[in-house]
Amino acid sequence: MTRFGYTLMTEQSGPKQLVDYAQKAENVGFDFEVSSDHYSPWLSAQGHASYAWTMLGAVAQVTSRVELYTYVTCPIIRYHPAVVAQKAATLQILADGRFTLGLGSGENLNEHVVGQGWPSVDKRQDMFEEAVKIIRQLQSGELITWEGEHYRVDSARLWDTPDTPLEIGVAVSGEKSIERFAPLADHMISTEPKPELIEGWDKARHVGTGLAQKSKKIGQIPICWGPDEQAAITLAHEQFRWFAGGWAVNADLPTTAGFAGATQFVRPEDVADTIACGPDLDAIVEKVKPYWEAGYTDIALVQVGDETQERFLAEAAGPLLEKLRAASS
Repeated sequence: MTRFGYTLMTEQSGPKQLVDYAQKAENVGFDFEVSSDHYSPWLSAQGHASYAWTMLGAVAQVTSRVELYTYVTCPIIRYHPAVVAQKAATLQILADGRFTLGLGSGENLNEHVVGQGWPSVDKRQDMFEEAVKIIRQLQSGELITWEGEHYRVDSARLWDTPDTPLEIGVAVSGEKSIERFAPLADHMISTEPKPELIEGWDKARHVGTGLAQKSKKIGQIPICWGPDEQAAITLAHEQFRWFAGGWAVNADLPTTAGFAGATQFVRPEDVADTIACGPDLDAIVEKVKPYWEAGYTDIALVQVGDETQERFLAEAAGPLLEKLRAASS
Protein backbone atom coordinates (compact mmCIF):
# COMPACT_ATOMS: atom_id res chain seq x y z
CA MET A 1 0.00 0.00 0.00
CA THR A 2 1.30 3.44 -0.95
CA ARG A 3 2.33 5.61 1.99
CA PHE A 4 1.83 9.37 2.06
CA GLY A 5 4.00 11.95 3.77
CA TYR A 6 4.03 15.59 4.76
CA THR A 7 6.84 17.98 3.86
CA LEU A 8 8.39 20.24 6.50
CA MET A 9 9.38 23.06 4.14
CA THR A 10 12.15 25.00 5.87
CA GLU A 11 12.07 27.63 3.11
CA GLN A 12 8.51 28.79 3.78
CA SER A 13 8.01 28.41 7.55
CA GLY A 14 9.95 29.19 10.71
CA PRO A 15 11.38 26.42 12.90
CA LYS A 16 8.79 26.67 15.70
CA GLN A 17 5.98 26.56 13.17
CA LEU A 18 7.49 23.50 11.50
CA VAL A 19 7.65 21.62 14.79
CA ASP A 20 3.99 22.44 15.39
CA TYR A 21 3.01 21.35 11.87
CA ALA A 22 4.97 18.12 12.29
CA GLN A 23 2.97 17.18 15.36
CA LYS A 24 -0.34 18.04 13.69
CA ALA A 25 0.61 16.14 10.53
CA GLU A 26 1.25 13.02 12.61
CA ASN A 27 -2.05 13.44 14.41
CA VAL A 28 -4.00 13.80 11.16
CA GLY A 29 -2.58 10.53 9.83
CA PHE A 30 0.44 11.11 7.60
CA ASP A 31 2.78 8.11 7.44
CA PHE A 32 6.06 9.99 7.33
CA GLU A 33 7.54 13.48 7.24
CA VAL A 34 10.40 14.82 5.13
CA SER A 35 12.40 17.98 5.68
CA SER A 36 14.29 20.09 3.19
CA ASP A 37 17.83 21.09 4.20
CA HIS A 38 18.63 24.54 2.78
CA TYR A 39 20.76 27.55 3.66
CA SER A 40 18.57 29.81 1.52
CA PRO A 41 15.04 29.79 0.14
CA TRP A 42 14.63 29.62 -3.64
CA LEU A 43 12.68 32.88 -3.72
CA SER A 44 12.76 35.80 -1.29
CA ALA A 45 8.96 35.60 -1.01
CA GLN A 46 9.36 32.29 0.83
CA GLY A 47 11.31 34.08 3.51
CA HIS A 48 12.85 31.30 5.63
CA ALA A 49 15.73 28.84 5.83
CA SER A 50 16.24 27.52 9.34
CA TYR A 51 18.67 24.72 10.22
CA ALA A 52 16.88 21.48 9.42
CA TRP A 53 18.82 19.31 11.87
CA THR A 54 17.95 21.37 14.96
CA MET A 55 14.32 21.45 13.90
CA LEU A 56 14.23 17.69 13.24
CA GLY A 57 15.67 17.00 16.68
CA ALA A 58 12.70 18.85 18.15
CA VAL A 59 10.29 17.08 15.78
CA ALA A 60 11.64 13.73 16.94
CA GLN A 61 10.55 14.64 20.48
CA VAL A 62 7.02 15.80 19.68
CA THR A 63 6.19 12.87 17.39
CA SER A 64 6.20 9.15 18.10
CA ARG A 65 4.93 7.33 15.03
CA VAL A 66 5.86 9.04 11.77
CA GLU A 67 9.11 8.21 10.03
CA LEU A 68 11.44 11.17 9.44
CA TYR A 69 13.67 11.93 6.45
CA THR A 70 15.97 14.63 5.20
CA TYR A 71 14.87 15.39 1.66
CA VAL A 72 17.70 15.93 0.95
CA THR A 73 20.99 16.71 2.66
CA CYS A 74 24.06 17.47 0.57
CA PRO A 75 27.22 16.07 2.21
CA ILE A 76 29.87 17.41 -0.17
CA ILE A 77 30.73 21.08 0.60
CA ARG A 78 28.65 22.90 3.25
CA TYR A 79 28.78 19.81 5.44
CA HIS A 80 31.74 17.46 5.69
CA PRO A 81 30.52 13.84 5.39
CA ALA A 82 32.01 12.95 8.79
CA VAL A 83 29.78 15.62 10.37
CA VAL A 84 26.73 14.39 8.46
CA ALA A 85 27.43 10.88 9.75
CA GLN A 86 27.51 12.13 13.35
CA LYS A 87 24.33 14.19 13.25
CA ALA A 88 22.43 11.48 11.34
CA ALA A 89 23.36 8.92 13.99
CA THR A 90 22.29 11.31 16.75
CA LEU A 91 18.94 12.02 15.09
CA GLN A 92 18.32 8.30 14.62
CA ILE A 93 18.78 7.87 18.38
CA LEU A 94 16.47 10.79 19.19
CA ALA A 95 13.85 9.42 16.77
CA ASP A 96 14.04 5.88 18.21
CA GLY A 97 14.93 4.41 14.84
CA ARG A 98 12.41 6.39 12.75
CA PHE A 99 14.96 8.43 10.76
CA THR A 100 16.25 7.84 7.24
CA LEU A 101 19.11 9.97 5.91
CA GLY A 102 18.18 11.32 2.50
CA LEU A 103 21.23 12.47 0.52
CA GLY A 104 21.77 14.31 -2.75
CA SER A 105 24.59 16.03 -4.62
CA GLY A 106 23.29 19.48 -3.82
CA GLU A 107 22.54 22.90 -5.24
CA ASN A 108 24.73 25.94 -5.73
CA LEU A 109 22.11 27.98 -3.85
CA ASN A 110 23.13 26.36 -0.56
CA GLU A 111 26.66 25.10 -1.06
CA HIS A 112 28.36 28.28 -2.34
CA VAL A 113 27.86 30.03 1.00
CA VAL A 114 31.03 28.53 2.55
CA GLY A 115 33.20 30.05 -0.18
CA GLN A 116 34.46 26.82 -1.74
CA GLY A 117 32.94 27.40 -5.18
CA TRP A 118 30.56 25.13 -7.10
CA PRO A 119 32.18 22.18 -8.89
CA SER A 120 31.18 20.73 -12.25
CA VAL A 121 28.51 18.06 -12.20
CA ASP A 122 31.06 15.27 -12.79
CA LYS A 123 33.17 16.39 -9.84
CA ARG A 124 30.09 16.77 -7.64
CA GLN A 125 29.09 13.20 -8.40
CA ASP A 126 32.61 11.96 -7.55
CA MET A 127 32.53 13.88 -4.28
CA PHE A 128 29.07 12.56 -3.50
CA GLU A 129 30.04 8.93 -4.01
CA GLU A 130 33.02 9.32 -1.71
CA ALA A 131 30.90 11.12 0.90
CA VAL A 132 28.26 8.37 0.99
CA LYS A 133 30.95 5.74 1.50
CA ILE A 134 32.44 7.71 4.42
CA ILE A 135 29.02 8.12 6.07
CA ARG A 136 28.38 4.38 5.69
CA GLN A 137 31.71 3.42 7.24
CA LEU A 138 31.32 5.72 10.22
CA GLN A 139 27.93 4.26 11.10
CA SER A 140 29.77 1.12 12.19
CA GLY A 141 31.04 2.92 15.28
CA GLU A 142 34.57 1.79 14.48
CA LEU A 143 37.63 4.03 14.26
CA ILE A 144 37.92 5.28 10.68
CA THR A 145 40.76 6.94 8.79
CA TRP A 146 40.04 7.86 5.17
CA GLU A 147 42.41 9.23 2.54
CA GLY A 148 40.37 9.91 -0.57
CA GLU A 149 40.53 12.12 -3.60
CA HIS A 150 38.23 14.74 -2.08
CA TYR A 151 38.08 14.10 1.69
CA ARG A 152 40.25 13.18 4.61
CA VAL A 153 38.93 11.65 7.80
CA ASP A 154 41.49 11.39 10.57
CA SER A 155 40.88 8.82 13.31
CA ALA A 156 37.15 9.47 13.58
CA ARG A 157 34.64 7.39 15.52
CA LEU A 158 30.97 7.89 16.26
CA TRP A 159 30.67 7.39 19.99
CA ASP A 160 26.88 7.39 19.97
CA THR A 161 25.45 5.02 17.40
CA PRO A 162 21.79 3.99 17.17
CA ASP A 163 20.47 0.54 18.01
CA THR A 164 18.48 0.63 14.77
CA PRO A 165 20.98 0.92 11.90
CA LEU A 166 20.71 4.13 9.90
CA GLU A 167 19.30 3.67 6.40
CA ILE A 168 20.24 5.94 3.51
CA GLY A 169 18.16 7.22 0.63
CA VAL A 170 19.86 8.77 -2.40
CA ALA A 171 18.40 11.25 -4.87
CA VAL A 172 18.72 10.14 -8.50
CA SER A 173 17.50 11.58 -11.79
CA GLY A 174 18.47 9.16 -14.53
CA GLU A 175 20.21 5.99 -15.64
CA LYS A 176 23.77 7.08 -14.88
CA SER A 177 23.06 8.22 -11.34
CA ILE A 178 21.00 5.09 -10.65
CA GLU A 179 23.76 2.75 -11.82
CA ARG A 180 26.30 4.60 -9.73
CA PHE A 181 24.43 5.18 -6.49
CA ALA A 182 21.82 2.43 -6.14
CA PRO A 183 24.41 -0.07 -4.84
CA LEU A 184 25.41 2.43 -2.12
CA ALA A 185 21.93 3.20 -0.80
CA ASP A 186 18.92 1.55 0.77
CA HIS A 187 16.20 3.69 -0.81
CA MET A 188 15.58 5.77 -3.92
CA ILE A 189 14.58 9.45 -3.86
CA SER A 190 13.36 11.33 -6.92
CA THR A 191 10.80 13.93 -7.95
CA GLU A 192 9.64 12.72 -11.35
CA PRO A 193 6.93 10.05 -11.88
CA LYS A 194 8.90 8.03 -14.42
CA PRO A 195 8.50 4.23 -14.31
CA GLU A 196 11.92 3.80 -15.88
CA LEU A 197 13.51 5.29 -12.76
CA ILE A 198 11.87 2.67 -10.56
CA GLU A 199 12.67 -0.18 -12.93
CA GLY A 200 16.28 0.92 -13.29
CA TRP A 201 16.68 1.27 -9.52
CA ASP A 202 15.33 -2.19 -8.76
CA LYS A 203 17.61 -3.72 -11.36
CA ALA A 204 20.71 -1.86 -10.18
CA ARG A 205 19.92 -2.45 -6.53
CA HIS A 206 19.59 -6.20 -7.01
CA VAL A 207 22.69 -6.52 -9.20
CA GLY A 208 24.79 -4.18 -7.10
CA THR A 209 24.03 -5.62 -3.68
CA GLY A 210 22.70 -9.10 -4.27
CA LEU A 211 19.71 -8.24 -2.10
CA ALA A 212 16.31 -9.48 -3.15
CA GLN A 213 14.28 -7.14 -0.92
CA LYS A 214 12.90 -4.03 -2.52
CA SER A 215 13.86 -0.52 -1.55
CA LYS A 216 11.43 2.29 -0.87
CA LYS A 217 10.97 4.70 -3.73
CA ILE A 218 10.28 8.09 -2.22
CA GLY A 219 8.77 10.85 -4.36
CA GLN A 220 7.58 14.36 -3.68
CA ILE A 221 4.96 16.61 -5.27
CA PRO A 222 3.83 20.17 -4.49
CA ILE A 223 0.15 21.01 -4.08
CA CYS A 224 -1.58 24.26 -3.16
CA TRP A 225 -4.87 23.42 -1.48
CA GLY A 226 -7.06 26.38 -0.58
CA PRO A 227 -10.74 27.33 -0.54
CA ASP A 228 -10.29 29.83 -3.38
CA GLU A 229 -8.72 28.43 -6.57
CA GLN A 230 -7.47 31.74 -7.95
CA ALA A 231 -5.92 32.73 -4.62
CA ALA A 232 -4.20 29.33 -4.49
CA ILE A 233 -2.81 29.82 -8.01
CA THR A 234 -1.52 33.27 -7.06
CA LEU A 235 0.17 31.86 -3.95
CA ALA A 236 1.72 28.95 -5.84
CA HIS A 237 3.08 31.36 -8.46
CA GLU A 238 4.53 33.67 -5.83
CA GLN A 239 6.15 30.93 -3.76
CA PHE A 240 6.80 28.00 -6.09
CA ARG A 241 7.36 29.20 -9.65
CA TRP A 242 11.02 28.17 -9.28
CA PHE A 243 9.73 24.59 -9.57
CA ALA A 244 9.12 25.12 -13.31
CA GLY A 245 12.86 25.42 -14.04
CA GLY A 246 13.76 21.79 -13.47
CA TRP A 247 16.86 20.56 -11.65
CA ALA A 248 19.18 21.06 -14.62
CA VAL A 249 18.69 24.79 -14.05
CA ASN A 250 17.92 24.85 -10.33
CA ALA A 251 21.10 23.08 -9.26
CA ASP A 252 23.35 25.81 -10.66
CA LEU A 253 21.63 29.09 -9.72
CA PRO A 254 23.43 30.69 -6.74
CA THR A 255 20.97 33.19 -5.25
CA THR A 256 17.30 34.07 -4.77
CA ALA A 257 17.88 36.92 -7.23
CA GLY A 258 19.02 34.35 -9.78
CA PHE A 259 15.87 32.31 -9.28
CA ALA A 260 13.73 35.43 -9.53
CA GLY A 261 15.38 36.33 -12.83
CA ALA A 262 15.18 32.82 -14.22
CA THR A 263 11.45 32.59 -13.45
CA GLN A 264 10.34 36.11 -14.33
CA PHE A 265 8.43 34.92 -17.39
CA VAL A 266 6.71 31.98 -15.68
CA ARG A 267 3.00 32.82 -15.64
CA PRO A 268 0.43 31.87 -12.99
CA GLU A 269 -1.29 29.61 -15.52
CA ASP A 270 2.02 27.82 -16.14
CA VAL A 271 2.28 27.05 -12.43
CA ALA A 272 -1.37 25.94 -12.31
CA ASP A 273 -0.67 23.45 -15.09
CA THR A 274 2.03 21.86 -12.94
CA ILE A 275 0.68 22.23 -9.40
CA ALA A 276 -2.85 21.28 -8.33
CA CYS A 277 -4.35 24.47 -6.87
CA GLY A 278 -7.63 25.10 -5.09
CA PRO A 279 -10.21 23.16 -3.06
CA ASP A 280 -10.79 20.18 -5.37
CA LEU A 281 -9.32 17.17 -3.58
CA ASP A 282 -10.06 14.88 -6.53
CA ALA A 283 -7.93 17.13 -8.75
CA ILE A 284 -5.07 16.79 -6.27
CA VAL A 285 -5.44 13.01 -6.29
CA GLU A 286 -5.20 13.04 -10.09
CA LYS A 287 -1.94 15.00 -9.93
CA VAL A 288 -0.48 12.57 -7.39
CA LYS A 289 -1.70 9.46 -9.21
CA PRO A 290 1.21 9.21 -11.73
CA TYR A 291 3.61 8.65 -8.83
CA TRP A 292 2.06 5.47 -7.51
CA GLU A 293 1.36 4.33 -11.06
CA ALA A 294 5.09 4.73 -11.76
CA GLY A 295 5.91 2.56 -8.75
CA TYR A 296 6.66 4.99 -5.96
CA THR A 297 6.01 3.43 -2.56
CA ASP A 298 6.18 6.66 -0.56
CA ILE A 299 4.90 10.04 -1.76
CA ALA A 300 5.46 13.27 0.19
CA LEU A 301 3.10 16.19 -0.36
CA VAL A 302 4.33 19.78 -0.21
CA GLN A 303 1.53 22.14 0.78
CA VAL A 304 2.61 25.51 -0.64
CA GLY A 305 2.65 28.56 1.63
CA ASP A 306 3.07 28.95 5.37
CA GLU A 307 -0.23 30.81 5.71
CA THR A 308 -2.12 27.78 4.38
CA GLN A 309 -0.65 25.09 6.62
CA GLU A 310 -2.94 25.36 9.66
CA ARG A 311 -6.11 25.22 7.62
CA PHE A 312 -4.77 22.52 5.30
CA LEU A 313 -3.91 20.26 8.23
CA ALA A 314 -7.17 21.00 10.06
CA GLU A 315 -9.61 20.76 7.15
CA ALA A 316 -8.15 19.13 4.05
CA ALA A 317 -5.35 16.74 5.00
CA GLY A 318 -7.53 14.05 6.59
CA PRO A 319 -10.08 13.80 3.75
CA LEU A 320 -7.27 14.04 1.19
CA LEU A 321 -5.40 11.14 2.78
CA GLU A 322 -8.57 9.05 2.68
CA LYS A 323 -9.01 9.77 -1.03
CA LEU A 324 -5.35 9.10 -1.82
CA ARG A 325 -5.33 5.78 0.03
CA ALA A 326 -8.56 4.66 -1.58
CA ALA A 327 -7.37 5.59 -5.08
CA SER A 328 -3.92 4.01 -4.70
CA SER A 329 -5.02 0.74 -3.07
